[in-house]
Parts: sequence; structure tokens; C-alpha cells
Amino acid sequence: MQAGDEDPREPGNRTPMTINEDLAEERKSLSFNPRAITNFIDGSAEATLKRRQLESWITRDPTGVFSNANNNYIHRTERHTRALAKFVRLVELCRQAGIGADNAPREGDAVTHLEGEITCTPEFQTLVSACSDDPFPTSLHFVMFLPNIMTLCDAEQQATWLPLCRDWKMIGCYAQTELGHGSNIRALETTATFRSEAQGGMKGGEWVINSPTLTSAKFWPGTLGKTANHAMVIAQLIDGEGKERGIHNFLVPLRSMETHELLEGVETGDIGPKIGYNNMDNGFARFDNVRIPRRNMAMRFAVVNEDGKYSKVTGGKGSDAASKVAYITMMQVRAYIIHLSNESLAMACTIAIRYSAIRLQGYNADSRQARNEFQVLDYRQQQYRLLPLLSASYAIYFTGKHVLARLKEVERQLVAGSEKITKTISQDIHATTSALKSFATTFTADGIEDCRKACGGHGFLVASGLVELSNTYLQTCTVEGDNQMLPQQVVKVLLKLVGAVQSGDEELLKEYIGTDMEYLVVILVSLMEQGGEIPTRSTFSFSLDSSVQDFRDVPNLLKAFQHRAACLILDVAIELQTSMSTATEQQAWNDALLSMARASRAHAAYLLLRDFANGLEDEQVKGSSSCLGPSEDKVLTQCLTLLALYWMDKFLDDFQQIQCISPSSVPQMRGALLQMLTELRPSAVGLCDARDFSDFRLKSALGRWDGDVYTAIMDSARNDPLNTESSAAGVGLGYDESLHKLIAGGVGEYHKGVSGTISRL
Repeated sequence: MQAGDEDPREPGNRTPMTINEDLAEERKSLSFNPRAITNFIDGSAEATLKRRQLESWITRDPTGVFSNANNNYIHRTERHTRALAKFVRLVELCRQAGIGADNAPREGDAVTHLEGEITCTPEFQTLVSACSDDPFPTSLHFVMFLPNIMTLCDAEQQATWLPLCRDWKMIGCYAQTELGHGSNIRALETTATFRSEAQGGMKGGEWVINSPTLTSAKFWPGTLGKTANHAMVIAQLIDGEGKERGIHNFLVPLRSMETHELLEGVETGDIGPKIGYNNMDNGFARFDNVRIPRRNMAMRFAVVNEDGKYSKVTGGKGSDAASKVAYITMMQVRAYIIHLSNESLAMACTIAIRYSAIRLQGYNADSRQARNEFQVLDYRQQQYRLLPLLSASYAIYFTGKHVLARLKEVERQLVAGSEKITKTISQDIHATTSALKSFATTFTADGIEDCRKACGGHGFLVASGLVELSNTYLQTCTVEGDNQMLPQQVVKVLLKLVGAVQSGDEELLKEYIGTDMEYLVVILVSLMEQGGEIPTRSTFSFSLDSSVQDFRDVPNLLKAFQHRAACLILDVAIELQTSMSTATEQQAWNDALLSMARASRAHAAYLLLRDFANGLEDEQVKGSSSCLGPSEDKVLTQCLTLLALYWMDKFLDDFQQIQCISPSSVPQMRGALLQMLTELRPSAVGLCDARDFSDFRLKSALGRWDGDVYTAIMDSARNDPLNTESSAAGVGLGYDESLHKLIAGGVGEYHKGVSGTISRL
């Protein structure tokens, strides 16, 4: 797209397009500027324009390789090959434009792989997003393989391998998960055994990689099946003395870089059809005495010399630097999943809310003469289903942005050898990303499905765009940590804080300053002073005589969510202590798992609301330099308030259990919720438009920008192969082979039945 070209999403450029009247009226009556929010999310007005220009490369590419035509009707094999073709064309376009689309940073580049970017240039990530209808089979190369090389490999290794990545000779994946083990990485079975030159190994020593059992097969890693020619394999290191040194990273060649043929001792393949994400070749791999050079072990923080002696790399970085960096590398993927959740949920909301503004159903019960039907979005239950989800998509955006920035800074300090990143900070990051990943992805997956249901029967159509969106997203609930298991990891960290508060050790408590757990300290101290009893009502935000306005006060709401999290984590501690007096530690822990899930969920909900509030406050401080003006700040604050009230209503049992909200205050709380639905209703379509998703990305007959949904639904139906491959007279597939035989009587006659009659079908 050249400068000056028109973008079809600009209102002034839509003269040839007929906009649905109801949708046009929704946009006309907005009290804020959606474009201002778009610019804020992109970073600036210039960034929005540039993004749109880059996206137009995809939609206007003359090769047609990026076309979404017939996406709903193609087999997964074709989806995979089409996705590969799209990626190759994408790289070609970037090289032609000279925007640095090679896949490894050059010297002097600011490494930004935490945001899933291939290099320091965000342009390529914009193009990747524009192609998000087909996630690339190369995705794990960017998200996990390169980050491992750049954080865990030494300078010499990077100098050797990164140029190969830059020239697309080396395409990698991250092979950790095994057929028999996922989150429990200490139990991984793949082995890397050292063999010296004297023992018959390569010059300088080698590693022998083995999959000793069926369950040790690597299983699920993306890009592994057919695309990658190298894998960063996580294996149990056995040094020259035969000692097991725990899991380490090893760069293992899988395929020839010339022919792509599998190398000796390597077996890989695709794991087969999945619910969604079928253009990605999630794979399996087994290793049978695969020999790799000694230096193919990632050696930035630990080394094995030519004699097989294992040692940690010191030099100011500390003996636990390797584990911390490896820890952060894992956390960055969870953070990336959290961040991307905001887009998936926002896309689903855009489809459902636009359709709900267009879809008409029901008449005015107060007027028998009325013939104008209601917009579905005007029904309270539809607002309750959709507006909190839309609000949550913004909350997840703010939190994802905050977590990624924090992780990037922590990683920078670790790689630089800083001693400031304490064990407490590392554990805090782990608890934060685990809690948010578990809660946000579960909420998003359920939210996308709720959006589909909110579209009624048409939501069941693949053409709605919601089916594919849901099926693709569902994997996030189990990938990088099962959402049902992660709360245990969260609570383990939070219980250490409870212990620190109980000890009264001021120096120990200072370690929590600046962490995401800091808010719990003061509340837990107050609770401890009362012997673990529920605190008096005066310490909470809402009293028996709370008014509707009290429930609309953001600081009050945040305080309530703080107390909920603190009380629920203390409840877990008390429950464990009580249970262990009569049961084993394992049994007590197992019995407390449900309480742990509630505590982890409460911690995550508070962090999401806090980051939303802090993000808006930061923009207010910027004043006129912010993309957000007073009207945009107001509508986003309404989103924040609605979301807090929605979760308060959803998890009312928690708040009543800790005596935060009395039964007599519930009507006021729900009255405030009703007010927020009323106030946010006129802004719903505009808040969706602000996310600026093109029709190309949405791929939805129901969520079109112009609102011409019924034409789109019929066009999609007519394009189904059952229709396009029928005869000119409309005779469908299968008639000549089967149906004709049935109708024409070619299936034989009934034998004599009980009645003695003979009938023909």
C-alpha cells in the first residue's frame, strides 16, 4: 500500500459501501472516539496508520496466497501447506520491502522476543497478526526456540547458530513436553548422556540423546512434526561421571538442512487431527542413540568440559542464574498467552456484539400496535452476557502489557548479571503468570463460547467465525500448564508470604516490596492480629448500609477484591494446618485443592482489575500527550467498574463468606451492575470498532463491519462444496451413488412380515 492509499476501515472511504442502519446509528451516537483507543493500543496515530498499511499488503497481495476463500471447507493437510505458503510469501514481501523480516536479531538490535516478535522490528509482527487466520507452523520457532538460544546459549553458540536462523537454514522448535509428562518437568525421561572422545565419542566429546521409554517420546511441541529441522530438546543430563544433573537444553538436529530428510536415529511425525489449530504440525519425536557435539548443550550458565566434568558458570551471575533464566523463558510463553487472550476475546465480542446490534427479535410488550422489533443487544440478558466479556478483553490487554514489560526487564537484568532479581521476585513472577494464565485463559475460552451461544442458531455456523476462533483458542487451557493444576503452584508461593507474615520477620517481608503480592501483607497482618478470624466489618469496603454509589467506586471495588484474595489464601493456610493434625500432608494438600483454586482465582482477578486501573491512571497522568482523552477514559473506566461488579456477582459466595458483602447489600450491588450495563450499552459497538479488526481477520459472516450479515450467510451457504459441486439442475453429491437407488426401489423388497404383506420402499 502506497502512501495516500485509502483504507477501507476509514469512515470517509466507505461511500460505495452500504452500512446496516442499526449499526450506523450505533456508531453515530457514540460519546467517544474509537480511533483514539485504537491509537492508544497501537502506540500512536502514526503506528495505527502504519499497521493498516502493512495489513493491506496481505489483503491486496497479487499472488492471492493469503486468501481466506474456502477456509471452512479444506482438509487439515491443505491448511498446513497453505499456512507454510503464506509464511514464505510473508518473508518474501518483507525482504522486498527491506523491513528486517529475518528471524534473528543483529548486533545492536533490541531483543524483543518476549512479545513474540521475530526481530527488533514490530512490522513483521503486525503482518503475522494480519495473517492470524492461519497461525504459522513456524510459530514456535519465534516464540520459544529463538528465546532459548538468546538467553541460555553462550556468545560463541549464538554466533554459530543465529546466522543459520537468519538465513532460514535452521528452523527450530522447543521440545519439552513428553507423552507421559507435561508440567512436571523434573520427571521428564529423555536423556542426554555424555561420552568422551576416549570412550568413542566425537572429538571434544558428545551427547547421546535417547528416548528410553514409550512415555519419554516428545509429544505435542508445535513445529516439531514436519516443519522444524532442529529442536531445543529438554533432557536429563548425565555427565561423564554418570551423575544426573537435572534437565538441561540441547540443540538436536532433526533433519538435513539440505534435503529436509530425517537424520539417523530420529523419528518425528505429526500427532494427528486436533479440535483446532490444525494448520500447526504439533509433533512427536523419539531419539535412538542420536549423537550431537558436546557444544550442542546450551552453555551460558552451565558447562561440561571435554572430560565430562559438569560445572556452573559463575562470574557475578550467581550459581542459580541458569535456573532463573530458564524459569523466565518458560514464564514468557505464559505471559504471551495471557497477552494474546485479549485479542481472541475481543474478536469474539466484536462478532457477537455487532450481530446483536443487527439482529432484531421481539416486539414491545407495552404496545400492541408496535411493529418495530428490538435489537437483541437491548435485552438485559444479552448485555449481561457480552458487555462484561468486552470489558474483560480490555482488562487482559492492560495486564498482558504490564506482565510482558516486567518480564522483559527482569530478563534483561538476569542476562546482564544483576543480583537484584531475588528468589522471591522469581517466585512472584511465577505465581503471577500462573494465576493469570489459569484464570484469564479459562475466562476467555468460556467467553468465546458464550459469544457463540449469544449469536443463537447462526452462531453454530462455521461461517460465524466463532467456531474456528473457539476451537483454535481452546488449547491455551492446557498448553504451558493445565489450568486446573496451576493454582497449586500459585498457592505454594502465596503460602510462603503467609508464613513470612506469621513470623513477623521485617527483613523477610521487605523482600515482597514491589512484588504483585505486596498488597496482601497489610491485610494478612490485620488478619493475623485477630488470630486468623474474619476481620471486623469496618476493615472492609462495604458495610450493611452500602449504597449503589459505593459499589461504583473503583477504589472501594479494588479494596474488596484485595480482601477477598487475602482471606481466601489465609483460609487455605488454616485448612491445611487443621487437616494435617489428623491426615497426612499429601491428603491435606489434596483436600485443599478446591480452596486453592478459589484463592488463585481471587489473586488473578485482583491483578487484572489493578492493572486496568493503573493503566488508565498512567494515561491520565500523561494528560494531553496521551492518546486517550477524557471521554475515552470515562468509557474505559465504565468497563473497569462493570467488570468488577460482574465478577463480584459471579463470585458472590466468596465475598459473603468473608463478610465483605452482607445479604442486605446485594440489591445495591446488583443495582450498580444494572446501571453500568445501561451506561455502557451505547458504547458497545464503538468499543468493538476500537479494536480495529478487519473483516479479513474476523472471517465472520456475523461480525462484518458493514453489518450485511444475511447476505454474507447466504453467500457462504451457496459456496459450500455440497452446493458448488452439484449438477446444474441441483442434483447433489451422493445421489447417483446412493440416494437414487433408495428412491428408485433398487434396495429390494421387504420379506413377508408378521402381517404377511409385501411392501416396497
